[in-house]
Amino acid sequence: MTKKVILTGDRPTGKLHIGHYVGSLKNRVELQNSGDYDTFIMIADQQALTDNARDPEKIRNSLTQVALDYLAVGIDPQKSTILVQSQIPALSELTMHYLNLVSVARLNRNPTVKSEIAQKGFGESVPAGFFIYPVSQAADITAFKADTVPVGDDQEPMLEQTREIVRSFNRTYNQDILVEPEGYFPTKGQGRIPGLDGNAKMSKSLNNAIYLSDDADTVSKKVMSMYTDPLHIQVSDPGHIEGNTVFTYLDIFDTDKAKVAELKDQYQAGGLGDVKIKRYLNEVLEGVLSPIRERRAQYEQNMDYVYQVLREGSEKANIIANQTLEEVQDAMGINYFK
Repeated sequence: MTKKVILTGDRPTGKLHIGHYVGSLKNRVELQNSGDYDTFIMIADQQALTDNARDPEKIRNSLTQVALDYLAVGIDPQKSTILVQSQIPALSELTMHYLNLVSVARLNRNPTVKSEIAQKGFGESVPAGFFIYPVSQAADITAFKADTVPVGDDQEPMLEQTREIVRSFNRTYNQDILVEPEGYFPTKGQGRIPGLDGNAKMSKSLNNAIYLSDDADTVSKKVMSMYTDPLHIQVSDPGHIEGNTVFTYLDIFDTDKAKVAELKDQYQAGGLGDVKIKRYLNEVLEGVLSPIRERRAQYEQNMDYVYQVLREGSEKANIIANQTLEEVQDAMGINYFK
C-alpha cells in the first residue's frame, strides 16, 4: 500500500513549549510510528525570517533548539525526515512560479494572514515576505507531494490557499502534477492549551509558557504561579473548575481520569486548596517532562549528531524538491536547455 505523505513543521523563533507538545509534537511521533506515512518535518527558518529579518541570530540559535526539542520528544530521523527550509533552494523557485498564479487581492482576503498582521501590529509596514508566506507554504507542501498536513482549525484558510494554487497550476498547464493536500486536525482536547496566566494562548511573547527544556525547579515555580479561581480564597471555599488553568492542564496531561474527577469534586465542594492541587499537577507534568528533559540533555552533549540529522534530512529533501521543480518547469515549458 502506498504511504500517505505528511508535511509539518515549526518556525524557529525560540524553544518549544508544552503547548507545541500537546498541539503537534506528540501527534507527530504517533503518526511517524504508525508506519502509515512518509513524514517530512520542516524547520521553517525562511518563514521565521519574514518578520525577523533584522535578527537572523535569533533564528540561527532557535533552529538548533527546535531540533533538540524534536529529538527529545521522540521524533526519529530514521522514520521522519527533518529538514531546514532555507537549505532547499527549490522551495524559493516554486514560490516564485506560484506567485504568478495568485492575486494580491486573494492574499489580502486570507483571514489567517490578516489576523497575524493585526496581532504583530505591522500596520502599513507589512514585510512583503510575510504577506506572501501562504504561497511559500504552498511551495513547501507541494514540493514533497504532501497529501496530509496536520493543522489547527485556524490554519484551514492557509491550506485552502494551497489547494487553490494546485488547481490553478494543474489547470493552467494542463498537467496533474501537483497534489491537493487535506488537513489532519487534532482530536478534541489536543489543540491549543491556555497559558499559565489563563490567557487563551500559550506563547513566548506573553511569557506564560512552560518549555520542554525547563528544569524541574523552573517548572515547579511556574506551576505554583498558575492562574486558578480568583474567588477561591480560603481552602474551605467552594472552587470553580471552569476556566481554572490547573484543571485544564490536568484534563490534558493526567492519564488517571478517575483521580481528576475526584479532585474536581473535592475542589468544587470546598476543602481542597490551590497549593495542594498545584503540587499534584507538578507531579503529573514531571512524569511527562522528565524523560523529555533527560533525552534533550543527552542530545545537547552531541551537537555534531544534531547537525548531521539536519544536514542529511535536508539533502534527502533536496532530491525530492528538485524533482518536483523539474516537473513543474517541464509543464511550464521553461526547462530551455534540457
